[in-house]
Amino acid sequence: MENRFFKEAKRWLIQAKDEFLDADELRKRGRFYLALFHFQQAAEKALKAYLYYKTESPQVFFTHSIGELVEMANKFDRDFSKLKDGEKLDRYYIPTRYPNGIPGSIPSRYYKDPKEAKEAMEIAKKIIDFVDERMR
Repeated sequence: MENRFFKEAKRWLIQAKDEFLDADELRKRGRFYLALFHFQQAAEKALKAYLYYKTESPQVFFTHSIGELVEMANKFDRDFSKLKDGEKLDRYYIPTRYPNGIPGSIPSRYYKDPKEAKEAMEIAKKIIDFVDERMR
C-alpha cells in the first residue's frame, strides 16, 4: 500500500536525479565549486525523499546535513550505514557558495581538483541509487 507521502517522495527523488545530472555536467566543464554544491544537494534531496517515504514527517527538512540524514534513514534501514561516507559532502554545502566560506579565497577559484569532484559525484550517485532501490 502506498503511503500518502509517496508521491511527494517521488518528486524529491526525481529532483535529486535531475540535479545530479546537472552537477555532473558542471563537473565535466570544470565548474567544480558548483558541481560540488549540487552533488551535495542531489544527495540531500534523495535522502529526504526516502525519509518522506518512510516517516511521513516534515521534520526531515530541518537539516541539510548528509550525515544527519543518513543517521535518520538508518533508523528505518540499517543498510544506510553503508552511506556513512556521504557526510563528506557536507563540507560543500556552504563554502562552495560564499566568498567568506573560505577565508582569503574565492570558491570559484579554490575548488580546482577534478579528483575531488569525481569523488563527490561517486558518493552522490551511490546515495541516489541506494535510495532509488529502496523506494521501488
